[in-house]
Amino acid sequence: MIVDFSDLENGLADRRFDDAFCCLGTTIGQAGTQEKFRAIDQAAVLAFAWAAKRHGAQQFLAISSLGADAESRFFYNRVKGETEKALTILGFSNLYIFRPSLLLGLRPQPRLGERIAAAILWVAGPLLRGRLKKYRAIEAATVARAMLRCSLGRSDQAVSPILLSDEIQDLGGYDR
Repeated sequence: MIVDFSDLENGLADRRFDDAFCCLGTTIGQAGTQEKFRAIDQAAVLAFAWAAKRHGAQQFLAISSLGADAESRFFYNRVKGETEKALTILGFSNLYIFRPSLLLGLRPQPRLGERIAAAILWVAGPLLRGRLKKYRAIEAATVARAMLRCSLGRSDQAVSPILLSDEIQDLGGYDR
C-alpha cells in the first residue's frame, strides 16, 4: 500500500493493523539538509507509528541505527535516539527497535560512501569478533527476516526490545 505521509489518516482510513513494520530512513546526503533528514527519520516515523497505533497496531517494529542515542553529539545518531525514545511513549504492547550496522543490498541510487564502507567491512568482517561483531555490515534481507521472525514470535531465544546488528544477524540468518 502506498500512502501520502502528509495525509496518513485518509490513506489508512478503514484499515486495521495488528503489527506495523517501519523501515523508513534516509541519509543526510540524500535528504539534503538536517531539517529534511529529521522530517523523514523522525517526523514520518512517528506519524506512521501514531497512525498505526490509532488503527489498532499492538506491535511496532522499527529500523533505527547502530549508535542511536538521544544524547549523542552526532546529529544522525541523536535523531535516531530521539525517535526511539518518542516511540516508547506511544504505548505499544510490543516495541522492537532494530539497530543494524551498515545495511547492504541493492539500492536504486548507489551511494559511493556506503560502497567504500561495505568493501572495508567485508575485508574486516572476519576480524570483528566478540563485542566488535555488532559492527559487521548486514544484508537488508537479513534484517527483514529478523523483523518477521520477531513479529511472529518464531525465535528459540529471548528477544530484547532493542536488537543490535549481531543479534539481528543471529535472528535473521538462514540457519533457523
